[in-house]
Amino acid sequence: MLNRKIIIPVLIGMFTTSFAFCQSSEVFKPVVNNLALYKQKKNLKFLGSAKKSVDSLFTSKADTLDIKKGVYRAVVYASIVYIDSLNTLKQPANLFDQTIQWVDRISANKKIRRFNDQMDYVDRCIANVYIRIGFTYMSTSDFMNAQQSFLKAQKYAPSFKQLNFYLAYSSNKLGNLQDAAKYYNNLIITDSTKAEYIETASNIYKSMGDTARALEILQKGRKRLPDDKLLLLDEANIYNNQRNYGSLAPLLGPLLDNYPNNADIVFVAANCYDHLNQYDKAESLYLHAIDLNSSAYDPVLNLGLLYFKISLLKHESESSKNMVNAVQLLEKANEISPNDIKGLQALQLVYTRTQNKSELIDVNNKLKQLTNQ
Repeated sequence: MLNRKIIIPVLIGMFTTSFAFCQSSEVFKPVVNNLALYKQKKNLKFLGSAKKSVDSLFTSKADTLDIKKGVYRAVVYASIVYIDSLNTLKQPANLFDQTIQWVDRISANKKIRRFNDQMDYVDRCIANVYIRIGFTYMSTSDFMNAQQSFLKAQKYAPSFKQLNFYLAYSSNKLGNLQDAAKYYNNLIITDSTKAEYIETASNIYKSMGDTARALEILQKGRKRLPDDKLLLLDEANIYNNQRNYGSLAPLLGPLLDNYPNNADIVFVAANCYDHLNQYDKAESLYLHAIDLNSSAYDPVLNLGLLYFKISLLKHESESSKNMVNAVQLLEKANEISPNDIKGLQALQLVYTRTQNKSELIDVNNKLKQLTNQ
């Protein structure tokens, strides 16, 4: 079974930064100029100056009700908590909490719609901080608090689909499989879905015992990503485990094209054709599987049984040849695994058919020892 490793992506690069404001009055110029200088020079001291400037605008209760001043403060505070993650500016430890409280307060004002662009930027900054906090919790395997942080981030950035992955991952780690599956499903329905999301969602449903849902996820995923060979392999594995050879057969062509030298997959294909009575294809693939791994027991046993089965169906001349092949292969299988009951029972059948009494007595005695009969 081949697997795809799920890797938690590294944050940042999630959002672009913009301090865009319309024409500002004289009172706001120090704030705007400092924000512009930070954007140009990337020196945190300008963010510190912007905070001092915007704080100086609030001298009365009326100032706290001024929506434009409120938006300026939100932009500055959100920029600092997002950009200055190491607190180089020595801001109060509760600045992030203050920022959240302020943003939630002004967001309730009906006039806030005039500042959609600025508030979108503020919300993205806050979401990014929560995601950063979530990753910090993840680094110490504190998935409960990580999940709570990602849920808070989702409040401020509901359209950021990648959050569903972070929530799915933490839910899975916490054993909340239903929630994990839900978040992965949210990712799968997007145009930018990734194969690892589909594969993981399918695996979660399989672990819950819902194979039908796992199969549905894989089928939808393969429609979006038809060239992904691991999704193809996952779907084939489900059919093989179900012994649903009719559904497995159409996948064997592309499966063998992708894994021509994988002995296990070649054997699965041979076994499928064997059960579908396509004996020529089964024989060829069993032989190929043996060439790829001569010490593997199952291909040798199955090919021996295939020859025995064919010998019962063919005319006399062909029957003898196939019976000889069956005996040789089943004896070889017995050499590989001398105590396998299925293999001994197969030898019992061929020795009875060929009337090889001495060998039949040995096999019968061996079976009695192993089965205590």
